[in-house]
Amino acid sequence: MYDFDYHKPSSVADAVKLLSADPDARAISGGQTLLPALKHRLNRPTYLVDLSGIAELKGVKREGDKVTVGALTRHIEVQNSPEVKSAIPALAHMAAVIGDIQVRNRGTIGGSVANNDPAADYPSAVLGLGATVVTDKRRIAADDFFQGMFTTALEPGELLTAIEFPIPEKAGYAKMRNPASRYVMVGVFVAKTKGGVRVVVNGAGPGVFRQTEMEQALSANWSPDAVAGIKQASEGLNSDIHGSAEYRAHLVTVMAKRAVADAG
Repeated sequence: MYDFDYHKPSSVADAVKLLSADPDARAISGGQTLLPALKHRLNRPTYLVDLSGIAELKGVKREGDKVTVGALTRHIEVQNSPEVKSAIPALAHMAAVIGDIQVRNRGTIGGSVANNDPAADYPSAVLGLGATVVTDKRRIAADDFFQGMFTTALEPGELLTAIEFPIPEKAGYAKMRNPASRYVMVGVFVAKTKGGVRVVVNGAGPGVFRQTEMEQALSANWSPDAVAGIKQASEGLNSDIHGSAEYRAHLVTVMAKRAVADAG
């Protein structure tokens, strides 16, 4: 990797100050994406801003009808959180099936959401639950946050600090994993919320997206049978050596049925 300087601030204010001072600086939390990029010389930051020492970015708390998860909360902590398990068991289940045990013990929810990898799990839960992304500057609705492959509404120097998840009536998640990389080939998150039914697909295309036809069907009849006959269009979906666009389109229906069954 290339040479770079290293900073480890102890507060959000100090981290934001460092990131805002240089457009080529990069924040690092779990390092699951950035470290491999550095090792392959695909990224050349002037310095890294290590967020791991910022206590205010860590932890889970339940307040009223929402669960707030700090950006530095690791996947294993979301998986084992009593608050998440009782309020949004689908989110705890999702965390439990991310990558492998090493990834779950190092990766963070904020890093995953800010990176917005098309094959990541958390973005579908954020969008599927109609969550709010909290930064050092503002609050961003999930519908406005994800803008395409590896692209979000975050501005240069802006730091994701927490995610607020509304507690749904019920929710479920199912995915087909690549057996080698364990990245998602197709995943579907379903949720019945106060604002209506949401069905979100991840892994199938260049970004997460809502499946509105399935949302309408489940609004009328919450059961796996309601989505069994709905076919996802293959246009615009990913197609590679692991699976064609048509195969991924088929998996959307299969995973949607499993997700509804998982939700109960």
